[in-house]
Amino acid sequence: MTKPLILAGAIALMSALPAAAELMKVPSQKPVAETMDALQAAVEGAGATVFARVDHAAGAQQAELELAASQLLIFGNPKLGTPAMQADMRAGLYLPLKVLAYEDAEGQVWLTYEDPAGMLSGLDIPADAGFIAKMQGALGKLTAAAAQ
Repeated sequence: MTKPLILAGAIALMSALPAAAELMKVPSQKPVAETMDALQAAVEGAGATVFARVDHAAGAQQAELELAASQLLIFGNPKLGTPAMQADMRAGLYLPLKVLAYEDAEGQVWLTYEDPAGMLSGLDIPADAGFIAKMQGALGKLTAAAAQ
């Protein structure tokens, strides 16, 4: 009798969780800091606002820990983010957008971000919403420009 209840509860919980977003990876031939400088310049040049730049490796160093070079850029454009939040206010949990630049164990630098389609898929937002394609296009263009 308890097995069906446990199974039903597990199914209900799984359906309530948003789908895992696909991570997009763009290789860069530059060091992390230089890659992030280029990304920040591209974001600002596109008219978006940079809200924060987080240096994870510097934070680790302050805690007397080691971490490979890793920086996160948090940025947005209300013309893209506001429509997402108008469709479902919970989109604010995922916005503004974020891109991580990091160096892997082999020394390769990557720009990584969540695909907006997957990131917003668990919300009451149509999969074909125009702002999703615009976010995908912007992230693709910005990361490609920064990686060159």
